[in-house]
Amino acid sequence: MSQSPDRRTVLRGAALAGAAGFGLAACSSGESGANASAVPEEPVDLGAAADVPVGGAKLYREDRLVVSQPSKGTYKCFSAKCTHAGCILSDVEKKEGSCPCHGSRFDVATGKVLQGPATEPLPEVPVKAKDGKLIAG
Repeated sequence: MSQSPDRRTVLRGAALAGAAGFGLAACSSGESGANASAVPEEPVDLGAAADVPVGGAKLYREDRLVVSQPSKGTYKCFSAKCTHAGCILSDVEKKEGSCPCHGSRFDVATGKVLQGPATEPLPEVPVKAKDGKLIAG
């Protein structure tokens, strides 16, 4: 004959199940997920073009964009939204952007995946320098 679990055990299990569900929801493909639009629908003023170093990149986390300058005056822009689960890249070191959710890494000069679980490159976003400012989208 088995004993029924006490109330504390049942409540603890329910709380853990709820927390696990919350964690999964953060990685789901809802509005902030991988399937929501990763490319701006209207032009975005990113500020001074001089803020992006030659041979490096800058993450515009609030705009969900990353811009690199592979050679002087040449800019490349990509969505900073990871193609695996839709998280926004957390940082850029040299030419690599990293996703804090599952560890995917991207080449921010090409958008290519350097380390999974992401399998798709970052979507490219048109960008131009005009009057010393970067305009994306």
